[in-house]
Amino acid sequence: MKIYIASDHTGYELKEALVSFLSERGFAIEDMGAGQHEPEDDYPDYLMPLGAKVAGERGSFGIGIGASGQGEAMAVNRIKGARAAVYYGPTAHDQTDATGNKLDMLASVRAHNNANVLCLAARFISQAEAKRAVETWLATPFSGEERHVRRIAKLDN
Repeated sequence: MKIYIASDHTGYELKEALVSFLSERGFAIEDMGAGQHEPEDDYPDYLMPLGAKVAGERGSFGIGIGASGQGEAMAVNRIKGARAAVYYGPTAHDQTDATGNKLDMLASVRAHNNANVLCLAARFISQAEAKRAVETWLATPFSGEERHVRRIAKLDN
């Protein structure tokens, strides 16, 4: 499994930690920048190419890191075929689906939305939380249920 990873200056330290973490676990990683801490860099310069790589390579994933993760996800979601979700920490209370089953936000965005890019909020989560989030997200398969496939197809048109 190929994982593309990118960050702006705010996410640089977390990106570096995740590159090591994922490499140690045997994942093929391509670091798409920033190559160093640049206080004046702009997240679209790193995240839009990341989104294009993920959209163009079936089965690959991306991780984008910035202050809140929101701008990073907005940049990625402009690329057809890239579907970014944001994670900035655990939810305040448990969530359930229509049948009463407990939901995990990270697992849900993979199982239901087939999110292929995870954007992390470096100012809101610790390195340990980021590592747990990435592990959960990568370990969760897309459900393939017809209703989810149908909805994703509408996004990608």
